[in-house]
Amino acid sequence: MRVSMKLSYADKTTKRGILRALAQDLWRHRGLYLLLLIPVLYLLIFRYIPMYGAQIAFRDYQPARGIWGSQWVGFRYVSKFFGSYMFSRVVRNTLTLSFYTLVTFPLPLVLAILLHYIPSRRFKKTVQLVSYAPHFISTVVMCGMVLQFLDTRNGPINAFITLFGASPISFMAQPTYFRTIYVWSGVWQGVGFSAIIYISALSGVSPELHEAAIVDGATILKRIWHIDIPGILPMVCVLLVLNCGSLLNVGFEKVLLLQNNLNLQVSEIISTYVYKQGLANALPNYSYSTAIGLFVSIVNLVLLVSVNTITKRMSGNALW
Repeated sequence: MRVSMKLSYADKTTKRGILRALAQDLWRHRGLYLLLLIPVLYLLIFRYIPMYGAQIAFRDYQPARGIWGSQWVGFRYVSKFFGSYMFSRVVRNTLTLSFYTLVTFPLPLVLAILLHYIPSRRFKKTVQLVSYAPHFISTVVMCGMVLQFLDTRNGPINAFITLFGASPISFMAQPTYFRTIYVWSGVWQGVGFSAIIYISALSGVSPELHEAAIVDGATILKRIWHIDIPGILPMVCVLLVLNCGSLLNVGFEKVLLLQNNLNLQVSEIISTYVYKQGLANALPNYSYSTAIGLFVSIVNLVLLVSVNTITKRMSGNALW
């Protein structure tokens, strides 16, 4: 009995010491913990607490009754989406647009490598400024610029086409042009800003490796292939995994602003379909739109884990 009492007292003393040390550490580094508190609160308020509303996908949600007062219907709305004639169209359009966008993934890396080897510092800074300035243009303004440039009557693109005797092209009225316009306008807007990450990663590559390669007579292409790319490969893998993890989350605002009735057959994606079903309809179906959004989140999670696993096995670099 005495031995057990001594052990329990020692355990209590140890716990008190740990708690006292933890309290002292929190007070000593209170500034850092306060900074950490901001993103933690953001995640709790805007990411975790809204998960409570995900159960709307499994209920016949009526705003007047609330979430718990609405009838539980299970997978009715999930099955409704799978059986809908729009399912194949919106999924196909979303995946096509996502993979098309993913094809342009190496372009910021190419731009960063080119800028890294430009000897003129002034020219390098000028190109950087010109390339990443479009990133700060809002999506609404950028889409307005695209529509003005491609306008059939007053657009400079069609004015250039008519100089050679050709007829003006109604770009936004023809579905075949929509995906190209969407993707390459995004490249113009974001390639410079995305290259900043790779430029900073390239600056961290050891200059001694380049000096040794130059002494051995290696060309610039060989130095890029054998030194620069292996040096920034972990960063490339992480960004690739993150991009694949949001494969079904195509930019909603941009697609909606460029969308019209003439190109709807290729521009209707999952996010715009959810918006129209949940908010834009005269009789919004909250449960149906929530079920579609939940389906997208699950697919993105599966893609994220799968691509991360494949990348880790192939290159040894991954997000976790």
